[in-house]
Amino acid sequence: MSQDVLGNAVSTDDSRALKGINAFILGYLGYDLKLVDILGVADQSDDCLANTYAGLLWMLSETGDIPAEALRYRDRARASFDRALPREKLLFSVLEASIAEDPDRIIALTDTILTEWPRDLVTLKLRQYHDFIRGRFTDMLAIALKSEDAAGDIAALHGMLAFGFEQCHDLAAAERSARRALEMAPSEPWAQHALAHVFLTQGRIEEGIAFLEDRSVGWEHLTSFMYTHLWWHLALFYLAQGRVVDALDIYDQHCWGRERSFSQDQIGAVSLLVRLELAGADVGQRWDDLAEWLAPRQEDVSQPFLSLQYLYGLLKARRPEGVHLLQRIENLSDKNLPDQQAWTLVGIPLARGLKAYLDHDPITAQRYFEAALPHLQDIGGSHAQRDLFMQIHKDIVRQLVNLSP
Repeated sequence: MSQDVLGNAVSTDDSRALKGINAFILGYLGYDLKLVDILGVADQSDDCLANTYAGLLWMLSETGDIPAEALRYRDRARASFDRALPREKLLFSVLEASIAEDPDRIIALTDTILTEWPRDLVTLKLRQYHDFIRGRFTDMLAIALKSEDAAGDIAALHGMLAFGFEQCHDLAAAERSARRALEMAPSEPWAQHALAHVFLTQGRIEEGIAFLEDRSVGWEHLTSFMYTHLWWHLALFYLAQGRVVDALDIYDQHCWGRERSFSQDQIGAVSLLVRLELAGADVGQRWDDLAEWLAPRQEDVSQPFLSLQYLYGLLKARRPEGVHLLQRIENLSDKNLPDQQAWTLVGIPLARGLKAYLDHDPITAQRYFEAALPHLQDIGGSHAQRDLFMQIHKDIVRQLVNLSP
């Protein structure tokens, strides 16, 4: 019986399929572009695990719907399900639960897998993703801690621990875990990312700039999200120093120049443009350019954290798709969605508040923001990302003060 690169048993005896599986594992954990190689491998293999990984990769693409390719790989994986090992069968069930948009089922399945196979760090990473987008940061940390004894020799595990600690406000533990990961693998991107969060939260601006500038030479091979997001963090440090021109240059050269159709690149661009404008930058026609890529998102209400930023960009550019997206969000009232609480308490009122803010109506905007902000964690996203809404709120308060007689 073969093993993957992490020591987990796999059913395939096809060397090409195993090579593709290992490339996906290392690529997914390390945000390396080689993770997409699994698609070509799956197309040439009937292996259940290879096709399951290919389907999961499509489900992580955040297209706002169920990608047809995910269904195709699911069907290919199902055809060889009987030959799969127990862990592989559970992973196939995770794919099915993802397609069925059943987050509770995903959590239960990943718990089962990680209890039996704690070195399955792909499952751990996938589980942390689902905890993260639902704002369940203590769960995100707890599940990683359960794999520490079994997978403590793997740098990526310490990167995942570091970000979990940071999101749970244990900055000292976050820094220790991040530095341990970087001692083991200096290029480990998630550990770099977690350490950037620590530096920003603690106001260690110069240290953060020096760290990220030094590491940036090694980012070219990273996936679009990780590449643009690390540059985004460096831009935040520049803005903290008032270096608006340098931050704008990062937007042009790095944050909005890689994969413009990907959700995380799009919201990173929205978020940075808002911050640049609040810092006094003239962004010119950049909103219009960005909105061209946001327009296809007018139906996308898959995640409130994402949809709110699509909405801001479209409304800012005065695109009709923004009006349509706002109506889609409004129509989510009183539904029975898996994330209904996040929409009810945060997504819908914040959408209304953003519309009022962009319509220069700070009184109405303040009412909606005050209702939503106490529950902001429910929509997921990191502290640094959610701070976007806090900065907008500060501007709303400033406008209200200026209205006072």
